[in-house]
Parts: sequence; structure tokens; C-alpha cells
Amino acid sequence: MIETLLPVLSFTLAAALSPGGATTLATASGAQFGFRRSVPFIMGISIGMLTLAVAGALGLANLLRAFPAIELITKLIGTSYLVWLAFKIAMAPPPPTSAIARNLDQDTPTDSKPIPFLGAFGLLWLNPKGWAVTIGAAASFSAIAQDPTELAIILGSAFAFSGFLSMALWCALGLSLSLLLTSDWQWRTVNVTLGVLLIASIIPMWL
Repeated sequence: MIETLLPVLSFTLAAALSPGGATTLATASGAQFGFRRSVPFIMGISIGMLTLAVAGALGLANLLRAFPAIELITKLIGTSYLVWLAFKIAMAPPPPTSAIARNLDQDTPTDSKPIPFLGAFGLLWLNPKGWAVTIGAAASFSAIAQDPTELAIILGSAFAFSGFLSMALWCALGLSLSLLLTSDWQWRTVNVTLGVLLIASIIPMWL
């Protein structure tokens, strides 16, 4: 059983940990808001990956073949949403916290808020790259399950675990990065860089 599931877990971990839009947002959220306030975002991405993997196992590819316009609509909405998020990240002011407060991951008064659970969940469903990964996983590992339901459980669990681990690690990286930022210009440089990286992550969606 372990020999069967290990390739699935390796695939989902590689897909989830690789840099992209979600990992950039997780890093930005950890840096700007701390780990605890970013938990809803982490959970939203994880549950989003779970449900998308289940949909892939149960025949998402068939739906896309029947209604090809869905992919284009999703790309347009997803691109608009990510561009808006990139602009917000790039223009975000330095958080009004001391290094000690950020290190303790405390809540501090600020007008900006982290991406909520539903926003993160929707991000996965508005990303055709995520569709391609989950559909590819369903096609690659279909032989390990006796029926689509069993495959959906296996892939859903693997993607949920991998998604949670990846988002937690990238968010922790962002929090660690924030401890090194001691001036406004450093914060603005990092925020603009993360915004540019998020824009760059959109390009593969259209290739």
C-alpha cells in the first residue's frame, strides 16, 4: 500500500511546493500578517486543492471537453483576480508592527486584511493550472484505484495534505523574512517584488 501511495504523495508535494501564485500569496501573507492570521488562507488553499483533486478524479476533464468555454472564462476571471491581488501586495504599506510583535505573530491594528478562506478556496478553482495538475494526476494514477470514488479519496487526501504543508512552509518563510525587514524601503521592495512574481505566475496560465 505504501509503495502505491508514495508516488502519489511525491507528485502532489512537488506540485504544491513549486513556486507559483499560491506560494507567492502565502509568502506575502506570512510577511504582512503573520502565521496565525494567515491560517484561513492556508486552509482555503488546502480545501480548494482537495475539492479540485476530487473533481479531477470524478471527470472534470469530461466537463471541460463538453464545455470548452469554461476554461476561457475561468482564465479571464482568475487573471483579473490575481492582477488585483498583485496590485494590493505591491502597494501595501509596511505593517505597523515592531520586529518583536511580528516575531510573536501578534495581531496588530491595520486597514489591510489577509485573504479569507473563501478567497483562497476560489483562487484554486479560478486557476486552470490547478485543473491541469489534478486532471493529469487523475489520468496518471487511475490504475491504483478500483473506481473513480476511491481515486478521488486518495488524490483528495494527498493534495489536501501537500497543499497544507506547502502553504504553511511558504507562509512561515514569509514570517521569517519579515523579521529581517527593518525599514520602510525594504518592506516596499519586498512587496513590489512579490507583486511582480504574482503577475509572472499568471503567464503560464495563457501558454
